Amino acid sequence: MDIKSHTHHISQQYNLELDEIKTKLSEMGGLAQRQVNDAIQALIDADAETAERVVREDDHVNDMELDIDEDCVRILARRQPAASDLRLVIAVTKAITDLERVGDEASKIARQAIALSGDGSTPRGYVEVRHIGGHVSRMLSDALDAFARLDVDLALRVVETDNTVDMEYNSAMREMLTFMMEDPRNISRALNIMWSLRALERIGDHARNLAQYVVYLVKGEDVRHESYDEIQEQIQDDNE
Repeated sequence: MDIKSHTHHISQQYNLELDEIKTKLSEMGGLAQRQVNDAIQALIDADAETAERVVREDDHVNDMELDIDEDCVRILARRQPAASDLRLVIAVTKAITDLERVGDEASKIARQAIALSGDGSTPRGYVEVRHIGGHVSRMLSDALDAFARLDVDLALRVVETDNTVDMEYNSAMREMLTFMMEDPRNISRALNIMWSLRALERIGDHARNLAQYVVYLVKGEDVRHESYDEIQEQIQDDNE
C-alpha cells in the first residue's frame, strides 16, 4: 500500500525514510491479516499444522513491530517532523501496536484450534466463528486499505462494522452459554470456541483503531473514544 500523506521534502533521504516506514507497515499489516485468516481456517478445519505455523510466526510480527518502532524513533530524533509528517509517524507507531496485538489474538485462536484438533467432534459455534471471522477479516483489510489511501469514508465503514461485530459477538456468546448449560460435557469445547470468539472481537477492535488513525492522519482529530455517529458528525462539521 502507498500512504501518500507526508510532504515531499528537498532531502531525498528524508523522503526515503518516510516511505520506508510506510512500506514496512504495509508488510506487517499483510502478515497480520494472513495470520488472522489462517488461524480462523485452522480452527474450522481442525488443522493443527497450520495453527502451529500461526503461533510460530507471531514472533515475526513482534520483530516487525520493534523494527518499525526503532525507525520511527530515529525519524523523530533526527528530523523533528511537523504537521502531516509528525501525524504520519505518530499514526504508524500506534498502528504497529495494534497490528502486533492482532498477531497475538490470531495466535490465541490458533492455540484453540490446536486444542480442538484432536477432539474428533464438531463443536457448536463454528458457524459463528466463520461468520464473525469473515466480518473481522474484511474490517482489517479495509482498515489497512483506508490507511494506505487515506480514505476517510472507508475508515468510517470499518468503525460502523465494528458495532455489528460487537452485537454478533454478544449473540454468539449467549448461544455458547446455552450450549454449555444443555450438557456439562460441552463445557471444555465451548470454552475453546468462546475464547476464539473473544479474540475475533478484539481483532475487530484493533481494526477499528486503525481506521480511527486514518481520521487522525487526514483531519488531525483524535477520535479514538468517539462513537461512529460522533466521528461522522465531526467530519461533516469539518467539511462545511
